This record gives sequence, C-alpha cells and structure tokens, in this order.
Amino acid sequence: MLKVPDHQVAGHQGGHGQPGPLIDDSGRFYKPLQDDDRGAIEAAFYTSFSSNTRVPDHIRRFFPVFHGTQLLDASDGSSQRPHLVLEDVVSGRSHPSVMDVKIGSRTWYPEASEDYIQRCFEKDRKSSSLRLGFRISGLQLYGSEESGLWKPERKLVHNLSTDEVRVVLKKFVSSNSPTDPNLNPDCSLASSVYGGSSGILAQLLELKSWFEDQTIYHLNSCSVLMVYGKKKVLKGGSSDAEVKLIDFAHVTEGNGIIDHNFLGGLCSLIKFISEILTSPDECTTKVYLQNSDNKNEEILTSSNECTTKVCL
Repeated sequence: MLKVPDHQVAGHQGGHGQPGPLIDDSGRFYKPLQDDDRGAIEAAFYTSFSSNTRVPDHIRRFFPVFHGTQLLDASDGSSQRPHLVLEDVVSGRSHPSVMDVKIGSRTWYPEASEDYIQRCFEKDRKSSSLRLGFRISGLQLYGSEESGLWKPERKLVHNLSTDEVRVVLKKFVSSNSPTDPNLNPDCSLASSVYGGSSGILAQLLELKSWFEDQTIYHLNSCSVLMVYGKKKVLKGGSSDAEVKLIDFAHVTEGNGIIDHNFLGGLCSLIKFISEILTSPDECTTKVYLQNSDNKNEEILTSSNECTTKVCL
C-alpha cells in the first residue's frame, strides 16, 4: 500500500497539479521523476553512483540506497509516471526529528538557463546561502506525546538570519518544547545527537574528508538531511542520528575539479554545529514567524546573552 509521507520537510510536494513522493511499509521512498532534464539527470546520477567503483564503501552509507525506477500511479491520480525507488531514510523511526539543509552558496548549475540562474540567485541572496554557504530548507521537530510533531511552514524558515539559523540548529537538539515561547532551547541533546563518535558532527567530518579529495561529481543544490529519534533519546536510548545526502537533479561531472561550492557550505555547517557543542549558551535570539492567518508565532529562543528579536 503506497501512501503520502508525513515526514517530508522540503523538496517537491504533491498538490496543485503536481505529483509528490510516496512511501510504502517496507522502507522504500518513491520519488516521481520531473518531466524536464532534472528527472533524467537525477536518475542518471543514481545509476552512475551505484556502480561507480571510485566511491569508497564507507561513503555510500551517506546516500540513499537506489532500487531502480518503477512506473507507478502518480500521487495526484493524474497518470502513471516513472519514479525513483529509494531507501526511505526515516522508515522505522517513531516521531523522527528531521532537518533538510541545502548546501552551497550557489544553488544553480553552470549549464542552467540565464532565467533559472537569476531565480536561484535571488533565493540564495534572500536566504542564508550566500552568507553562510547553506540554508535550512525545512524541518520537523518532535515536541512531546501531547504536542506530537511540529513542522513550521517552509517559507517561514527559508530566509533566516545568521543568528536565527544558529537558534534553529539549537532547537533541533533541545529537550524542551519547540513551540513554547517561554522556554529557551537547552541544547541538552547536543552531545547525544551532534556529538560522539557516531553523531552528526562525526558523520559530517567524514563527508568533509571525502569532499576534500573527490572530483567525480559536483553536487549542485544538494541537501544534507539530518534525522534522529528524539523520543527515543528522551527515554535514555540512542539517538540513531543519521546524515544522508539527497536531491541530485542538478549534479554535474566533476571533471577532476574539487566541488568547492559544496565543500565550503559543508565546512560552514560543521562550524555552526561544532560551536553549539562547545558553546551552547553563546547567543539569544527570539524569532516571531507570521503565519498565513497573520498571527505571530514565537518559535525560536535561546539563552541569556546578546538578545535579538525579529518579526518575519
């Protein structure tokens, strides 16, 4: 039985005449191929990557397992269309916390049209991409048994400032409610999720080491997906934190050149996470995100120094 995933936080979602991804109960994720060159590029990347002997085995775990393509009824019921069949990264996790981080200060690919480049440049300029080398594309956080999962509207997290990005990364590893404006993020889960020999930071550093040498691919507009089971950690268990690279519709050949755009953004993300592990109380920011009903929702706070308030 195929169904629409409830854990998707970024990327193309179904609706308004556009088919979205599907999942099943066996741990597979079905991503509809886009009609233009992007669908063909992504399918070609997965096919090439799966058989490329130059990719070390320890790096393959950071990419979703590829099970080929399959013709399926589109999620919107429009028609049958080819889908990539991939590993469902969050399968088996109860109430997963998920964050999608688009990597790179430049999110277009060199062969793109001038119109496409300009549109991407505007998004990069308005978001943190140009400033930081990455931007948060979407997230969902587990709150509690009562509140369940909290998923802010994606448009509300795309244009965060540097301090706001830092606070979101803190919220991601805090034990208290992500929506209570009276609670500062305590970062109490940082050592379990970001730290340790198998935590998110160690995984990102392993990827960094590879990207310092690899010249096979340039991963334009690719995302780092960070996933862990917050509910399990709160009960004293392992976080099972995992990093995956996703979205390969704009990949180009490396042609012997290091992917400095991706590597620079990855290093920037590593720096932010490292600072949270070493100095979790460095800055305070309060952010009020205005929803479509024009009500301000205060969602982000941090500790007690250099306080900032921002209304979006």
